[in-house]
Amino acid sequence: MGTSLVSNVKREVSIMSKLNHPNIVKLHEVLATKTKINFVLEFIKGGELFAKVSKGRFSEDLARKYFQQLISTVGYCHSRGVFHRDLKPENLLLDENENLKVSDFGLSVVKDQSLKSWLAH
Repeated sequence: MGTSLVSNVKREVSIMSKLNHPNIVKLHEVLATKTKINFVLEFIKGGELFAKVSKGRFSEDLARKYFQQLISTVGYCHSRGVFHRDLKPENLLLDENENLKVSDFGLSVVKDQSLKSWLAH
């Protein structure tokens, strides 16, 4: 595995392990071998928002619910200096109650050095 890939994975693990919000997929464990890194994540039964979007329009109430959950999550992340940078319907999952769950923090960044030290602990 390349050095930059390893550092990206370490950053993603650090970020995901520190974030605790009802609309962020929970990271339970990281299992690593010499050649593979596996994330044990919360099981999100409903699949990607992308699949639901491709089937047609939402009701106004459902669209409002998803938008409110998304801005709550983004606000939470930004208040902690974490920027996702890859929000798209494929990275927005739906649980069994049709609640939004943000996943895939692989391209995320942390705002400043003080927050980077927070992640390191």
